[in-house]
Amino acid sequence: MNMISEVVEQALKTGYLSIQAEDKLRLLLRSKYDKKDFSAFMSLQRAAMAGLVQQESRSIMAALSQNNKISSKTSTKSKNNSLFA
Repeated sequence: MNMISEVVEQALKTGYLSIQAEDKLRLLLRSKYDKKDFSAFMSLQRAAMAGLVQQESRSIMAALSQNNKISSKTSTKSKNNSLFA
């Protein structure tokens, strides 16, 4: 079995794609790969778009974005409260 197919198979089986696996896929996709690997990668893309595979990198980005929104609201409230003090 080819390396891309192995990474994809693991992600589809677990429903999770780690940052390390994403990095490995990026590296493997830079080199020559066959139709089987391309097909496997496209299956992974479809599964991720359908929400069947969660990407660790997207989860982290969403958490950071949410954290930044909370920080901004807290900072704004603090500034607003200091005006009335």
